[in-house]
Amino acid sequence: MANTDWGTIITQLIWLLFFIMIFTGANQKIQMKLWSIDIRNKLSIIKRYIDEDQARIENILKNLGVQTPSVLIKRANNFFTIDPVTIEPTDIIKRMEHLIRTSDKSFRKLVSLYLPSLDKHERSLVETSISILSTLNLIYKVIKHYLISSEKENNWVLLMQLELIMPQIMKLVETYHEALDPFITGKPIGDGAGPLIAHRIIENGRVVSKKVVEDTSITEVWLDNRRIFIIKAEGPGSNVGRPGYVLAKIVDELRGSVDLIITIDAALKLESEERGEIAEGVGAAIGDPGPEKIAIERAATKYEIPLRALVVKMDLEDAIYTMKKDIYEACERAYEYVRKLVKELTTPKSTIIIAGIGNTMGVPG
Repeated sequence: MANTDWGTIITQLIWLLFFIMIFTGANQKIQMKLWSIDIRNKLSIIKRYIDEDQARIENILKNLGVQTPSVLIKRANNFFTIDPVTIEPTDIIKRMEHLIRTSDKSFRKLVSLYLPSLDKHERSLVETSISILSTLNLIYKVIKHYLISSEKENNWVLLMQLELIMPQIMKLVETYHEALDPFITGKPIGDGAGPLIAHRIIENGRVVSKKVVEDTSITEVWLDNRRIFIIKAEGPGSNVGRPGYVLAKIVDELRGSVDLIITIDAALKLESEERGEIAEGVGAAIGDPGPEKIAIERAATKYEIPLRALVVKMDLEDAIYTMKKDIYEACERAYEYVRKLVKELTTPKSTIIIAGIGNTMGVPG
């Protein structure tokens, strides 16, 4: 009997405590505290990644002769670009292009001030490595900002949203952290699928001429009895070039006498898709903020040139990690696919432009 009475009392106390927590909001405060602890733990992991990557980059810069690498890294971490005004869309592409080019040139000049004797391909690896570190720093600062803001304002909705997206953020952070190695060492990455396929076409064709414009190589070859202009970023440094600008320039120089334009790029796959899957379509396959892509579209539209696209599917990790074997094998299949498309869509003696879009790191030419 005594045991039954104590059980009843304990049950009543539990229900009383439950109602007190509900009416006073104590349960919500406890939940917020748990979320805060979890987010702070993840922030400490991100900070550890940043410290590790910064130490690696500083060590490399010291070996290259930079006396105060921390100063360069600090300046790079605080470097930013302000988006153009979008409320007035007139000439927004020109303004965006100007800001992007100014930002690129300014960042390159900043790095070259500290590494004046380094050739541009090696310097591009340093620039990209520092950019990765800057991205990690930005992610860290933004998360910390929202965490502190939600705690200060007792905003449990904001804190909950932050907690819910932390797994995706951590996956992104770990991806960038692991990607530092190939960019430091200059190994080809998955995003180089487009340039690699373009390079394979050059290897198998008869080269007529080659030149470089705006960090972008233009190679004229004859293959399968067709005149083909191959556009890709100049390698083997970490470089994406200006394929849209260069393609539009070639089309204008040829006065629109182009029978086909093909863009080749890496594309993020859906979870249901296989890595290395190849897909073809219509349009400009290029992951660009706008200026390069619209340049391709305008050139094709102006002269009514068929615009086709070929993509190699992969995860974000595949795109910025050292190129995996199955991605390389997919590139070989895509190379054969391009040649098949060219034969299907054009006749002998046709003029074709093929643009290999992506980071050409580790890919020559």
